[in-house]
Amino acid sequence: MIVETQTVRFESISLDSGATLQPVDCAYQTYGTLNDGRTNGILITHAFSGDSHAAGISQEDGKAGWWDNMIGPGKAFDTDKYFVICSNVLGGCRGTTGPSSLNPATGEPYAMTFPVVTIQDMVRLQKMLIDHLGIQRLLCVAGGSMGGMQALAWAVMYPDAVAAVMPIAATSRHSAQQIAFNEVGRQSIMSDPDWLNGNYYGKTKPKRGLAVARMVGHITYMSDDSMKHKFGRRLREKNQFDFDFSAEFEVESYLRYRGSQFVDRFDANSYLYITKAMDYFDVAAGHPSLGAAFEKTKARFLVISFTSDWLYPTYQSLEVVSALRGRNRDVAYCELRSTYGHDAFLVEVEEQTDIVRGFLASTFRQVSA
Repeated sequence: MIVETQTVRFESISLDSGATLQPVDCAYQTYGTLNDGRTNGILITHAFSGDSHAAGISQEDGKAGWWDNMIGPGKAFDTDKYFVICSNVLGGCRGTTGPSSLNPATGEPYAMTFPVVTIQDMVRLQKMLIDHLGIQRLLCVAGGSMGGMQALAWAVMYPDAVAAVMPIAATSRHSAQQIAFNEVGRQSIMSDPDWLNGNYYGKTKPKRGLAVARMVGHITYMSDDSMKHKFGRRLREKNQFDFDFSAEFEVESYLRYRGSQFVDRFDANSYLYITKAMDYFDVAAGHPSLGAAFEKTKARFLVISFTSDWLYPTYQSLEVVSALRGRNRDVAYCELRSTYGHDAFLVEVEEQTDIVRGFLASTFRQVSA
């Protein structure tokens, strides 16, 4: 399935900060066909470093989508049955307006003059896209990690516009440790001499700082067991230490490769803005409690976590489940065994597929009844 990224431009969007972006572009991809009743639409919300290319083979670079093992004909999100949409988030760097976009008022990239954005702002832009596509009520909003935060925000912000919500390996708000890891990444970027207070466009990019930020982040996505299995203490193409600071261990080489690969496709300022949006996010903000935040929600919920995920541990998913059950909401919960850590939601396909397929089918029956 060859897919092409589409872009829609909206006149403006009002943000939580009080600022207004004029205009704003939203890049998105779709898979499958919207039915006559417009009741089979599913929005997939991406994680921090993701983009709108969730499935199929990109017409632009020939690469498979980041969740291609879950989206497509006969897969968990079956595009023979459902119309699946995925958009790049506000503040991103893959077609949706962000810090690297040109500010029409100056003709130069926004850089650090780009306004602060929140997860809720990202969801507002998604709602504008869904309205543009003529869908009044989504069958489901689903996503892992930061995508799960967006899914939760949908349930609270637009209770009449979504029938089911599926937060996977996610949280209702960041812990101090999660904020701390993001801050290390931000500091590594801002400490790079090439960052230039964000004004590096057209110049040398802060590749070293962004690569280190990605290396730190990638460590949190894996588990001790998965790293032990994949790398152990194996040396790279040698049998003994050289006692220097080259990439001697396989794990060192892998992290450096991941870091260097990342800088070619991601913008350093987007890294700053999006991680800050994640840290600011709190579903319960403005409400007496987390349960109270879900008071007006009408969606069914499927919450999934993974045993080895220490970045977004199970207790955070259980907090959401407990709050929903406290409000007598329809919620199913599954903790899946995995050794892959936080990355499990991207690679543990078989069990997720069975659970997701059944949940979507029952939701569609309810919607169609």
